[in-house]
Amino acid sequence: MEKILIIEDEEKIARFIQLELEYEGYQVEKALNGRDGLEMVKAQPFDLVLLDLMLPGLNGIEVLRRIRQFSNQPVILLTARDSVMDKVTGLDGGADDYITKPFAIEELLARIRATLRKASANNTAVTSHVLRAGPLELDASRRRACVYDTVLDLTKREFDLLQCLLENKNIVLQREVLLEKIWGYDFDGGSNAVDVYIRYLRAKVEEPFSLKLIHTVRGVGYVIRDE
Repeated sequence: MEKILIIEDEEKIARFIQLELEYEGYQVEKALNGRDGLEMVKAQPFDLVLLDLMLPGLNGIEVLRRIRQFSNQPVILLTARDSVMDKVTGLDGGADDYITKPFAIEELLARIRATLRKASANNTAVTSHVLRAGPLELDASRRRACVYDTVLDLTKREFDLLQCLLENKNIVLQREVLLEKIWGYDFDGGSNAVDVYIRYLRAKVEEPFSLKLIHTVRGVGYVIRDE
């Protein structure tokens, strides 16, 4: 059963959509503000997100921007803002579709079906590229990393560094090699940058879960191993 998250602060509208979607056979959860919705997306996978733009706390465009930092899951913007610029901003920000209120429920359902079909086709075309070390799992194609079932909130640089270590699991990588792969040949900030980002990774990947996956090889560099 496909799972949909509704992020909508107008509770009556959220409830109405929820009932219609459940009647159509979808599993539905909802959040009434942007921050709660973002945390739910981080915590568990959804097949599609219906996202309002004018949300309290964290607006819809910011929620979308943060989702796109770690996930390419389908997002349909659902909003009363109907200017061309609003639509362009939403679609350029990574939304898969944009529908304005008021809307006919039949149109919303059709757009959801179309978006899910497109996502399914894309997922079939993309070869899964999942890397693992102990309970750590990184899906490169989805830009998603998790420990046990907890999704990690990684910056692009942290994600790329972790992916590089996992692609070379059990192989010691020199700091200079990591610098070239992640920061590029032109980076002149010194190898200390690697040490700084390894600390960031340990704080997010290891410490909250009492793990020891990333090992320092004194005078050389780093290696990731199964715990």
